[in-house]
Formats: sequence, C-alpha cells, structure tokens
Amino acid sequence: MYQKYGAIFSYFDSLLSGLTATPREEIDRNTYELFDREIGLPTDEYGLDQAVADGFLVPFKPISVPLRFPREGISYADLSDDEKAQWELLDWEENVQNAGRVDSGAINAWLFNADTVDKGLEVLMTQGCHEASGDRLGKSVIFARNHKHAEFIRERFDHNYPHLAGKAARVIDNQVKYAQSLIDDFADPCSDLRIAISVDMLDTGIDIPEIVNLVFFKPVRSRTKFWQMVGRGTRTCNNLFGPGRDKECFWIFDLCQNLEFFLGQGGAESPAAPETLSTRLFRSRLALIDTIDQKALPSVLPSVPSMAIPSRNDQPGDQDNALGLHRHTLAELLRCHVAACPADNFVVRPHLQLVERFRQSESWATLSPDDHQILSATVAPLPSAYAEQQGDTDADARRFDLLLYTLQLTLLRGEPRFARLQQQLRDLAAQLEARANIPQVAAELELIRDLLRDEWWQDVSVPMLEEVRRRLRTLMGLIEPISREPLFTNFTDELGELRELDAAALLTHDEFQQFRLRAKDFLKAHEDHLTMQRLRRNQPLTPADLNELQRFLLSHGVGTERAIQRAGEECNGFGLFIRSIVGLDRNAAKELFAAFLADGTHTTTQIRFINEILDELTSRGVMDPARLYDPPFSDLAPSGPEGLFSEAEVDNICQLLDLITSRAMAAQAA
Repeated sequence: MYQKYGAIFSYFDSLLSGLTATPREEIDRNTYELFDREIGLPTDEYGLDQAVADGFLVPFKPISVPLRFPREGISYADLSDDEKAQWELLDWEENVQNAGRVDSGAINAWLFNADTVDKGLEVLMTQGCHEASGDRLGKSVIFARNHKHAEFIRERFDHNYPHLAGKAARVIDNQVKYAQSLIDDFADPCSDLRIAISVDMLDTGIDIPEIVNLVFFKPVRSRTKFWQMVGRGTRTCNNLFGPGRDKECFWIFDLCQNLEFFLGQGGAESPAAPETLSTRLFRSRLALIDTIDQKALPSVLPSVPSMAIPSRNDQPGDQDNALGLHRHTLAELLRCHVAACPADNFVVRPHLQLVERFRQSESWATLSPDDHQILSATVAPLPSAYAEQQGDTDADARRFDLLLYTLQLTLLRGEPRFARLQQQLRDLAAQLEARANIPQVAAELELIRDLLRDEWWQDVSVPMLEEVRRRLRTLMGLIEPISREPLFTNFTDELGELRELDAAALLTHDEFQQFRLRAKDFLKAHEDHLTMQRLRRNQPLTPADLNELQRFLLSHGVGTERAIQRAGEECNGFGLFIRSIVGLDRNAAKELFAAFLADGTHTTTQIRFINEILDELTSRGVMDPARLYDPPFSDLAPSGPEGLFSEAEVDNICQLLDLITSRAMAAQAA
C-alpha cells in the first residue's frame, strides 16, 4: 500500500478493514504500518494449509522434473559430433560463439530446443493425472515463458501426438484470437481440449475445478505469483473420477526448479515499490544540485535558464561558472515541477505548505540536508503537470535524460559505475550512427561520432555531458528496439529421475523467514548501532559485538533465541546472517578494491566486472567466489574471470572476497 494508493486511505477519515490474498511474507511493509501491525504479523490469517485441512481446497503433489538444459544450459563441448555440426550452422551472437555455451536463462526465452520440450510433454502425458478411464489426460495447464515458447510447445505436441493435433492442446494468451472462447472450451469437462498452454493469462482469475495437472515450464521467483499459479489447481471437484470419487489432489510438474527455490530460500522478497520516471528524474536532478553545492561553487549565479558550454581549452573558472549555471537550470526545472503540482489533487493537498514553499525561487538558492530529505521523500513523488504543460512527454527522451543525469552524477562523485553508464551512452550513439540517413540524426552526426571516440572522453566534463543530453534527447525515439531472433535446435537433452518433494514444507510457514524479514526492517531503522556500523564498514567483529547485537534484537522482540541460533547455523555465523540482510557499505567495498584498480590500466570491461562485484557486495554483504562464473559476471566474461584477468588478478579478487567474508565470521572463530 504505497504512493497514491496509500494516500487514498490517509485522505479518508474512516475505519479501515483490509483483506488480501498476498502471502504475509510479501505484503508490503507500508501496508502493515497503515494498520499498525508488526511486519509479517497480520491481524488474522487463513492459509492454504488450513483451507486444505478444512476441506475447502485440495493439496498437491510437487514433482521435480530434472531436465538438464533448463537447469545448466547447453555446452558445445558436451554435444555429439552431429550436434556440433548443427551448432556451427546457427547464427549465434558473438558472446555465445566465443564462450561455446548457452546459459540456462536462454532456454525457452529465445533458444527453443525440440528434445527439451518433447521430454517435458512426455512426462506430462505419461505421469500426469488422467481421467477415470485412463484414456484421456486430465485438464492440464502448461505455464510457458513467452508466446513463441507456447507456440513451440503446441507445435511439438501436434508433431508427437498427431491423432490429437489441433484439438487437445491450444495456446491461450493475449496474442491469440477468441481467447475467451478457448477458455470456455477448456472449462467444459467434456471437451477435447485437455491442455491449455498459457502465457500469463491463466496465472490468476481462472476457476476451473477439473484442472489436475500444472506444468511449470518457466522460472517463477515471486512467491506471490507462484502461489497464485498453484491456486489454479486447488479447487475441489466432486465426482471428477466417477460417482463418489472426488478430486483429492493435483500434480505439479516443475521443469525449472521453482519448487527447490521456494523450499531452499523461502521465496523472493517483495520488490521495492516502483518509482515513476518523473520521480526518478526529480531525485536525480536534486542529487546533482546537492553534489554541485558540495563543491562550494560561487553562491551568486546568473539568473539565466540556459547555459554556455565550455570548451576543453577553457580555464577552471569558466568550467565552474558553467557548472554553476547548470545548477541554476536544474533548480529552476525542479521549481517549475513543484509549481505545477495541482493543488486540488488529493495526493498533493496534504503537502500544500511544502508545495507553496518550494514554488518560490528563493527556496532553491541554498538547500539544507533537511530540505533535500523533504524534497526527495515527500515532494518528488507528488504528481505534477509540468511535463504535459511543456509538451515534454516523450518517454524515450526522458529516460535518456535520466541516463545522462546519472552519468553526470557519477562523474562528479568519481563512482566506478561511470564506466558502465558511459558504455550505455556509447551503445546508443552507435545505434544512432547506424541511422545517419535520417535528417535529424545527420544534423548531430559529428557529436554522435565524437561519443564513439576515446579521445572525446578524456577530461570529459559535466557541461559536455549536459550538451549531449540537450542535443540528442529528441533522437532517442528514432532508435528501434533490438529484438533477438529466436533459434531452434534439436540437441539431445537429459532427463533425470523424477522426484516428489515435500509439499508440507512448502505449505508450512517459515518462522525463520519471518525473523529475516522483521530483522531486515528493524535493522534498517537502526543503522547507527555500533555493531551494525562495524559490519557494514567491513571492520572485524568481536564475540562481544555479536552478543550485544543479539541482545539488542531480542530486547525489541525481533525474533527468538531459536531463530537467532538457526540464523547462525544456516549462514555459517550470525555475523554473516546480519551482513547478508543489511549489505556492505559501498565505500568500504570500494576501498578494498581501490588498490586492485590503482594502476589504471584496466579495460572498460574489467572495470564493469569489478563494479558488478561491488553491486553484489553492497546488496548481499558477502559473495562466494563461485558467483564469478554466473550471470551477470558471465555476461561480461563468458569463460569465467580467467578470460578477462590474469591468474594473479583472479586470485587477488578471490582473496578480497574471502577477506570480506572472514571479517564477518571472525567472532565465530574467536
């Protein structure tokens, strides 16, 4: 319950009653706050396990289907000679060709392998629940990854079962005509349509009691979405298999390790509430103002909304003046944005005092830390009509603005991610250069080609990047989205032994997961705690530090001694558990890798690789060196870090990662 939806409930003075089908682990934190409840503890709950026990729903049999390609990908070295010859005839992208392998994420996304689908269908047709007579498969839903995947499944079904072709299996998604007629046909217990191959359309809102088989042919990592999809099979159905023979359960055939994911990790955490593009632009401009102000530029700035772009030969004072003009322009844009907030809007109305204050030019001359906090947290999300008034509603141009503002910010702050953003800009420039026959592009071709030259980026400045933003933003809509052409193969996949998993473990509420969620929220509000600071800054801990942090959590009712003990056991130490949920301070991670990057001879790709490591450390707190061989790292170095760095450098990276882990574990060994 966030942003404008939360504002609706704040506006009306009334009693509130809430009912949601979202698992309590994934209910947004703000929803609990709205009802004055602790995180993860609703007023009441009626779970799937209780509904099954009461006879209102039926349980399921979860079957793990271990197909090799969807789990491990395809390696050229593992193929037969005939398959290698087939591989070499395909139009692979350069990174795949160089690596000699396709990651598992490509399977059924853009690479469609006939044998993989054939084996999945064979499992359904031979192991799935059939009607009482045993002649026909029971009603089944296959959850496909995309429309091309769904069509490919249908084609392979028709090929392998020609006597059922065109009638037993049909694609039902938003790209087919008469989808509702197909759904009605599928819902008819007597119809020949036995298999609905769905892309999103049948995930929720479909109530067909006769469904007895669900096939997960795509990865699902949202716990909420997963249980919504499972719900398609939970409906009871009397006399389904004859008089007095009711539906007692249904089957889940999982080809993409979704069951293992939720059993092993408790599901994905709820994503943060999405920010609008307008909010992100407001905050990026505000951050730029703050960073420019910290450089202590002259406080008296010309009241001119435009700015002169300095050349490379200008003196430092000229560069500072241009940066000051840029600050003025940014402040004026934000002032106009605030001034265009509609006063009669129910979201804006509670904040009219702030709107009135920041619509005045003098309020932007000097911004205090409290001003920045208020503007970012409260004013930025407010709706504004400024973009519409200016006719500046081109989403492509505004996304380009965001990229360039972020690039300017990272340049001023000296952040390593500048290299990654720089490459994004150069990629866009390359796509524009390929459209030089368009008059608007031809007019800016000199600048576009400058962006592709390394010389232009030497001593690049914020005003230079601002000129790029102003001159190229309207051209972004001319870039056509690049869609990857699908590839079709028929390599021999491997099917391991089917394994029935523990349904009770999936249904049982995980006390430890509740502790993790509550601890994360609580510690975020207490980041100034001494032990928290030591953990985030990668300083070694003592046993006393860990004992004090455990006492702190227990004294505030966050978890139990049993949960804390399990946290230490599952994460190889309580320090590592806490680090995993609060992350590592980015500056601390950068300091560790500063010496590694100090010689300044690393390539752009190498720097991007290190930045990905810093991103993961900031988010997860620690990192197993084995992750260096997985995405997103394998996207930059398909053959592993050894293909990008020297052996000594790889050893150095691994040692740094081990050092970060050991500092959170030190207390356990003491």
